[in-house]
Amino acid sequence: MLKIYGLYRSRATRNIWLCDELGVPYELVPVIQANRLGTPGAAGISLNTKSPEFLKLNPNGHIPSIDDGGLVLHESLGINLYLAKKHGGPLAPANLAEDGQMTTWTAWALTEIEPQSIQVLYHRVAKPVAERDPKIADAAVEALKAPFAVLDKALAATGYVVGGRFTVTDINLAECVRYAMAAPELFEANPNVKAWLAKVQARPAFKAMMAKRELEPA
Repeated sequence: MLKIYGLYRSRATRNIWLCDELGVPYELVPVIQANRLGTPGAAGISLNTKSPEFLKLNPNGHIPSIDDGGLVLHESLGINLYLAKKHGGPLAPANLAEDGQMTTWTAWALTEIEPQSIQVLYHRVAKPVAERDPKIADAAVEALKAPFAVLDKALAATGYVVGGRFTVTDINLAECVRYAMAAPELFEANPNVKAWLAKVQARPAFKAMMAKRELEPA
């Protein structure tokens, strides 16, 4: 059985969401981020990203990782592309052209969206109030205006970015865009992005994943 190493409160949510969409069984092996622990190397501490056992699996010390019958992969968005192509169906590329589009959009999400959207999340919501820097959040929102406009235009025709249907690309994109939800002004200015995110987040697999995420300790 596929093993996913991570937590619901991590980027493993991307892989969990996809597997639930595909109906692929998996075992979630809990691995907590070391920076959430006081002494990650101490005896009796939960398996974490600095545990020797986990570092043998992923020497980068990040989650998620997967073990798919002995094939070990890291990086959540790349894992999703692999799983979609392995299991096929409408979420996977139908041909080489779609494969290229899905890879391109995934790389775009990683470079154009996530570095800024994560700063919006941190400095408007996630960090303790005393540690938030409004200037960092505002700069991130400003940097996201152009890529949000690009995505809005791409969604205008069919409401999806590849093949006119919901695919793994939408999961990869949505999970990066989700971090920017603390900047509603971006979504108001880009109605196609707003409608698309609401649509994909209304899917049962996403809602089930988020419900389990909410049950985990923050």
